Amino acid sequence: MTRVSPWWARDVYADRKPFLKARAKIAAALRQFFLREGFAEVETAALQLSPGNETHISAFGVDLVSDAGEASRLYLHTSPEFSCKKLLAAGEERIFTFARVFRNGERSALHHPEFTMLEWYRANEPPERLMEDCAGLLAAAAEALGVERFAYRGASVDPYEEPEAISCREAFDRYAGIDLAALIGDRDGLARAAERDGIRVAADDDWSDLFSKILSEKVEPQLGRARATLLCDYPASEAALARPKAEDPRFAERFELFACGVELANGFGELTDPAEQRRRFTEQMEKRARIYGDRYPIDEDFLAALAHMPPASGVALGFDRLVMLASGAERIEQVLWTPVAETGTPL
Repeated sequence: MTRVSPWWARDVYADRKPFLKARAKIAAALRQFFLREGFAEVETAALQLSPGNETHISAFGVDLVSDAGEASRLYLHTSPEFSCKKLLAAGEERIFTFARVFRNGERSALHHPEFTMLEWYRANEPPERLMEDCAGLLAAAAEALGVERFAYRGASVDPYEEPEAISCREAFDRYAGIDLAALIGDRDGLARAAERDGIRVAADDDWSDLFSKILSEKVEPQLGRARATLLCDYPASEAALARPKAEDPRFAERFELFACGVELANGFGELTDPAEQRRRFTEQMEKRARIYGDRYPIDEDFLAALAHMPPASGVALGFDRLVMLASGAERIEQVLWTPVAETGTPL
């Protein structure tokens, strides 16, 4: 078996160097974008009481040892969201961070166990304002490299063109022929619609599982193919940290940005009701326990902070993916300065 050269081998590193230079240029340009908008750059601790409470996102646990030799469990955060919202509760109004985040069991051309998440928040502003930010960041990244188009695996978009905005309802109707609003909460009805579209339905699939299958198999492959796309107004059950839409609480103030068929960003009109947030976290962790046999603690300090947090909107953007699209890289390791080892010490 031929041994793959390590990332630090000079020939391998030389091939990667243009992508790393592109990364630095884009990071500088995006920092300037936020500073012009009056944002403060913040740094968040990677070690947290809870890594987050999303059912299908797995974390890295670590042992914290006190000076008395007592051990307790912390986690490497899967997002800087909890810390950023605590800063909003403390009085910050516009913040951004380039956070190193950690997700276990994720490795592919677009996934890595450790990656960089660009996350930003605006207090007292609606999600639509952050959608404008997303469009501005695409243009800023392209301008930093002097490129006119982003490309990935045969798809290409103009980063200077305003993204198309389409609701989940419109997207399900257009790409799957499904009346999503009529099937909210109707597990069996959604299962029949999925099977009609050739999607495999398991006996233990709940409504959210079926929604995710249809989204990933029928809808997402069509998004951001020739033009960047903002998929908006997710069902409330699929937006655990977003507030319900005032005009139709069956849906939530959540959007995702797609470009070249790649999911780049996830944004919310942020939920600030601690009781409702606790209910959602508990529900997510009950489901995780059923599927994976474990659960993560709820950060009580975060729930306490929510009661003091102003109305706000926030976005998490996969910075490495943005660099990939702008620079023409094919794999995420090409744009990482020091990729994580593929295997560790055997357990």
